[in-house]
Amino acid sequence: MVSRPYGLRVLKGYYCLYDVGYPNAKGFLAPYRGERYHPSDWRGTRNAPTTAREFFNMKHSSARNVIERAFGLLKGWWAIIRGKSFYPIQVQCRTITACCLIHNLITMEMGIGAMLDVPNEENSASVGLDGDHIEFVESSEE
Repeated sequence: MVSRPYGLRVLKGYYCLYDVGYPNAKGFLAPYRGERYHPSDWRGTRNAPTTAREFFNMKHSSARNVIERAFGLLKGWWAIIRGKSFYPIQVQCRTITACCLIHNLITMEMGIGAMLDVPNEENSASVGLDGDHIEFVESSEE
C-alpha cells in the first residue's frame, strides 16, 4: 500500500496535487521526475513542452501555482484557514468553500479592489475600513 501525505483521503473523481517527493497513488498526482517542472522553465516560445510528460508537468505546475496563490490570498483574509485545523476533513472542505464564496461575493459587490488589500496577518482583526463598515472584530466562542 502506498502511503499518502498526511493520511489524506481524496473523494472519488478528485485529485490532490503534490510535489515529486511523493509517489503517485489513487487520487494523488505527482509530476514526472527528471522532466522540466517550474513555471520559469516554460517562459518564452522556445521553451514549449516537447513531450507528453513535459506537457503534463507544465499543466501540473500551473495548477499548483494557481492553488498556492489562491490559498495565500484566502489565508490573508480568513484566520480560520491559516493554521492547522482539527476539524474533520469534510468540515475543512466546507470552510474553504465558504471562504471562497464569501471572497467571490465581496469581489462581485465591492469590486476586485476590495479584496486586493490583504490585511496584515499580525493584526488581521483590525481591517481599518472607513465609514459605516466594521473596523474591529473581537473573537468569541460563538
